[in-house]
Amino acid sequence: MSDTLTLAAETRDRVGKGASRSLRREGRVPAVIYGQNQEPLSIHLEEKALVKALNTGHFMTTVVTVAGVRTLPKDVAFHPVTDRPLHVDFLRVGEHSTVTVSVPVVFADEDEAPFSRAGGVLNIVRHEVEVTCDAADIPTELTISLKGYAVGDSVHISNVSLPKGVVPTIDDRDFTIATIVPPTVPTATADEEPAAEGEAPTE
Repeated sequence: MSDTLTLAAETRDRVGKGASRSLRREGRVPAVIYGQNQEPLSIHLEEKALVKALNTGHFMTTVVTVAGVRTLPKDVAFHPVTDRPLHVDFLRVGEHSTVTVSVPVVFADEDEAPFSRAGGVLNIVRHEVEVTCDAADIPTELTISLKGYAVGDSVHISNVSLPKGVVPTIDDRDFTIATIVPPTVPTATADEEPAAEGEAPTE
């Protein structure tokens, strides 16, 4: 399960594009905390601390205490060129609130799978699975073992051992997470066929 995180923040007296640009020049990132039928709270964070949290790879599945409020990150806007964080949305959550999160999928034991020895290729259909769970028990990732999978097999959500209390939001079908496809073998076209022995190649 993911750990909790604390980020220092200060409230924002001014909002709007001009105020946000001014904060970013000072190395701060504008943010807002909303939810639980309360008024949104405008805040700003230190960019360096936020980037460090983002680089953990599981920021979006981590309960974050920010400005003294227990939250779950819901959206991060990035600059299209520099990739710097521009704005963050945080959702207020109770200690045992039911939350919806997208959890990364990680595949293990590929080297031990029959399809790997046969030259098969893992085709990932879903890199994340959206689930509902207790805010105190958000999984950092869903690990799927590929032991026993052969070419032509598929990995469905029913094949995944989900932690207790973690339920996929898609519950009306056994959706596919990955497929095992045959190796791609390039075939020569008629124009690319090699010349017969002793025959000069044509241009």
